[in-house]
Amino acid sequence: MGACILVVDDEKEIADLVALYLRGEGYAARVCHTGAEALAAIAEGPYALALLDVMLPDADGFALCRKIREQYNYPVIMLTAKDAELDKITGLTLGADDYITKPFRPLELVARVKAQLRRYTRYNPAQPPAGDVLAHKALVLDIAAHTCTLAGRSIDLTPTEFSLLRILCEAGGRVVSAEELFCQLWPDEYYTKASSTITVHVRHLREKLGDSAEHPEYIRTVWGVGYKLG
Repeated sequence: MGACILVVDDEKEIADLVALYLRGEGYAARVCHTGAEALAAIAEGPYALALLDVMLPDADGFALCRKIREQYNYPVIMLTAKDAELDKITGLTLGADDYITKPFRPLELVARVKAQLRRYTRYNPAQPPAGDVLAHKALVLDIAAHTCTLAGRSIDLTPTEFSLLRILCEAGGRVVSAEELFCQLWPDEYYTKASSTITVHVRHLREKLGDSAEHPEYIRTVWGVGYKLG
């Protein structure tokens, strides 16, 4: 059995069906139906990826996502109610990497899981080349170690945040549009609200870097065009 994925959903039929499809693709799956079960499972981690339902009987997926981000950087996909735009934005702000709305097709969810794992593995290879470091001012990204430091202080980034910052660093001073960022972060998907999705990740990244949109030190917004390093 391959990498283990945490599946958290209070609807037993949905959770079991998702686990069945994941196992059919060679993954291991640990299923939890309550927030308490999930918290215990998270403490026993890490996992390759977590699927978190927003609505649980004794907690919510946002609290679980926050708990995961206290220790781990593995991808998190939120399961939200149909058209619950606020849930999506909240999840992304708390460090989720993607979301999928209910009802969903199991094969689509599996495809999302594979896309996140491919991207995470790409930036976290088992034996990465040494010396692959990107730097800008006091900001340093160590690609091999998948770490970010700012003036020597460690900054905890989610896989999506790390990838976004890496893209901007690799672009140098070139402006990268929200659509280009979205396509590089999620190459297997098409989403009409790419701009708003990237905006949420950029805002969260700025908060961690102590940056601001009004007086940016590291990530500048070029209005109507995209983003670039400051």
